[in-house]
Order: sequence, then C-alpha cells, then structure tokens
Amino acid sequence: MPADRKSLLLIQFTRAPRAGGVKTRMMPYLSAVQACELHCELTLWTCRQLLEYGFGDVELFVAGDPMHELFGQCSAMGVSRVSRQQGTDLGQRMYNAMQQGLAQYASVVLVGSDCPGIDPAYLAQAVVALGTAPVVVGPSTDGGYVLFGARVITPDIFQGIPWGTDQVYTKTRVALTRAELDWVELPWLTDIDSPTDLLVWEAVKRKAITDAATT
Repeated sequence: MPADRKSLLLIQFTRAPRAGGVKTRMMPYLSAVQACELHCELTLWTCRQLLEYGFGDVELFVAGDPMHELFGQCSAMGVSRVSRQQGTDLGQRMYNAMQQGLAQYASVVLVGSDCPGIDPAYLAQAVVALGTAPVVVGPSTDGGYVLFGARVITPDIFQGIPWGTDQVYTKTRVALTRAELDWVELPWLTDIDSPTDLLVWEAVKRKAITDAATT
C-alpha cells in the first residue's frame, strides 16, 4: 500500500430530511413529520455508531442538500466530510463514492442510515472479513443489504440491480460471481423501513439505555 494511502474509510449514505420525502413507507402509520423525525434519528444513530467504532475516517454522502442542519450535527460529532451523492441511480452513486474512497484508502465500508443493528462490533466483523476477501456484504432481512465493503470493486457489480426490491442481494451475489470477486457474508440485519420494523428500533433503543445504565 502506498505510504500516502490510508487504511479505512467508513461511508454513510443518507438523504436530506424532508417531510413527505423520507420514510414514506411508514405513512400513514406515522405522519409525514414523524417519519421525517425518525429518519433524522436513524441518521444520527448510524453516524454515532461509525464514529464510536474508532477506526478509519467517516464521511457522509447525501442525496439532497448537504448543507442541511442535520449534517451539521454529524460534522460536529466528528464526520470528516459531507458530500453530495453523484450518479443517476443508487448503484452508480455507490460505485462513485466507493471508487473515490478507494483512491485514497485501502478499504472502504459503505452503509445506509436505516439499520440500527450496525454497531462497532458489526463494523469490526466487516473489517476483519476484508482481511480475507476483497468484498464483504451485510444482508438485510428485506432482501437488500445494509453494508457493502470492499478493497476492490468494478462498476458492473452495481449495474442491473433492481434497487428497492427483495432481489437486491440475490442479484448482487450473481454480479459478484460474474466479476470473479470472492465475498464474505455477515449476519443478516433488519432495516427500519415499515411500521412493523419499529419494534426492532424500539428494542435497540431500550438495549442502549440499559447498557448505558450498567456501565
């Protein structure tokens, strides 16, 4: 590895909060404002987990206005940079962000902002896996994935993927096989996307309060 190339970059993808424009599958169980507040909570929660991991720089890539006050909070917490996502679909935006990161870092781990199960221990598993394979994927119980990490990527592993469907992880495995890239599969986690997922979010928050009280 070149002397000027750092070891690890953690990338968080999120959206600028706008009532009626985020967490829409929570409505009408939640109002548009409540759904937007949930999105902000999850964004900050995920950001905190990445920073608490304590290894690697953390950058935020935003769909929408990167100057929103929510991202100012993330910067104040320790995020090193906030950038706008670039690309016409999610796959292209992910590839562009990771490729940019791999020009400066040996490994890049990208996560979304919908999965509170991504914690320092889960991130540590991903980093260890990248010591044995060029790619690591954390699958989601809805058929997508919550984490994608790599030392090497090609644009075709993000192309032709039906984003937002339950076929994302299946199609990604096919694409990785075609690209002849080995990967490690992490434990499956749950995104907080629909009203039934709120029970998972509440359980995670309760556990965090309990853990804080016993330390």
